[in-house]
Amino acid sequence: MVTSSPSQPVAIVGAGPGGLASAMLLAREGIPVTVFEREPAVGGRTRTIHAPGGYKFDIGPTFFLYPRVLKDIFEACGERLEDHVELKRLDPQYHLVFEGGGSIRATYDLDRLEQEIARLAPADARNVRRFLDDNRDKLEAFRPVLEQAFSSPADLFSPAMLAALPKLRPFSSVDSDLKRYFADPRVRLAFSFQTKYLGMSPFQCPSLFTILSFLEYEHGVFHPMGGCGAVSDAMARVARKMGVDIRLNTPVDRILYEGGEAVGLEAGGEKFAAGSIVVNGDFGHAMQRLVPESMRPRWKNKKLDRAKISCSTFMLYLGIEGDVGDLAHHTILLSREYERNIREITSGILPEEPSIYVHHAGVTDPTLAPKGHTSLYVLVPVPNLRCGVDWAREAPRYRRLALERLKLLGLHDIEDRIRFERVVTPRGWQDDFAVFEGATFNLAHNLTQMLYFRPHNRFGRNVYLVGGGTHPGSGLPVIYEGARITTRLLLEDRERRRAGHRESEPAVAPLGQAAL
Repeated sequence: MVTSSPSQPVAIVGAGPGGLASAMLLAREGIPVTVFEREPAVGGRTRTIHAPGGYKFDIGPTFFLYPRVLKDIFEACGERLEDHVELKRLDPQYHLVFEGGGSIRATYDLDRLEQEIARLAPADARNVRRFLDDNRDKLEAFRPVLEQAFSSPADLFSPAMLAALPKLRPFSSVDSDLKRYFADPRVRLAFSFQTKYLGMSPFQCPSLFTILSFLEYEHGVFHPMGGCGAVSDAMARVARKMGVDIRLNTPVDRILYEGGEAVGLEAGGEKFAAGSIVVNGDFGHAMQRLVPESMRPRWKNKKLDRAKISCSTFMLYLGIEGDVGDLAHHTILLSREYERNIREITSGILPEEPSIYVHHAGVTDPTLAPKGHTSLYVLVPVPNLRCGVDWAREAPRYRRLALERLKLLGLHDIEDRIRFERVVTPRGWQDDFAVFEGATFNLAHNLTQMLYFRPHNRFGRNVYLVGGGTHPGSGLPVIYEGARITTRLLLEDRERRRAGHRESEPAVAPLGQAAL
């Protein structure tokens, strides 16, 4: 029998960003923490892989946004983020190329940004600062909401929520909200394509998320030198320094329950007792694998099957001999009929003229490829696995299509120079990276799956969640904030249980136990 008590250690399933942040914050409180990670390295999808030939690639996230939250976490642990990772602010932040004509080199220098936009739409350029001012107010109003837990319906009427509501325009989409500032659809795309960070359409995503582009211009887009995995590695170093036990190559088989209460977990055939368990994994996959259906009454399998999930991505990781011209650090090709492209993806249709994102970090960081070579990360948004695409058949064709689309960015001759290649399809995201239905950005962020309606940070008796599938949602800074919420709830619960244990203890030990 495995039993739990409030004095027992915390077990964390997964060494992704949320798991590592939670480990740091709990270790700061003197709590023994063990992290179980199935992969041979920390970071989850926020890690940098070393490929044959000396090429390095970020697997998922390729930039760092709004480092304030993570800086706070490091400082709370007595460390400085900048002592562990060099973050370089990018300028331009990215290069937007519109297939229908025109481009914008997005910069946080507002004078230059206005000049870039004026080349496309002079009238829209005059509204850039008003947009940023309004979204600065929106973020400040919504920040307390992002920082609070949503454990009951009453939390939807908290003072923070009621104060933020007038600025949120909850029934307006990102694109429709942007029409208040920008008439040219290309300019609106420049301030709305960021909804793809959530795997959502700007024509459906709630207008709250105009704050994403604001965050970029106000606080910067950063490249961690060495790749985004350098941030995860730094977090793991600090966690280990604080006494956290990180066990790599150790997949968790299941969470153990007794009397409806989680008491530990089983990994590699061994049982580990734990007073609390934090699950940092893809929500849909982790729930079905680790938690019995009877222990998740609000998220049974039928509900998971009906839940709205994000799109997926078709990925090319390419090691190329030679250079790729003047390609920017981040380049986004926005398809000629972007709205139709997005509609196809959300309807389960594989686009024939897709938009493409290209990450060429070598512009900033020469450590990611051997001298005289280039590492390219190519992402194409595609439907998730629910649409039934046969990726075994489609992958070769879609690879050819992606390479053909890259020619629109001036990359005409790269195929003959490819020296390393890895393709990841939605099927690969599910099978190799444990992503539910290949939905790369987790549960969608529609109104019925946000705040109280999203999986709760406190998920059950002694079980807590952190990561993109729980409140507050996806994206690295939001996941780090989620770790703060989750650890706060866990610590409050342990203190209550500890107080309960003290109250139930007899004032004098029974005869025969005094010497024990």
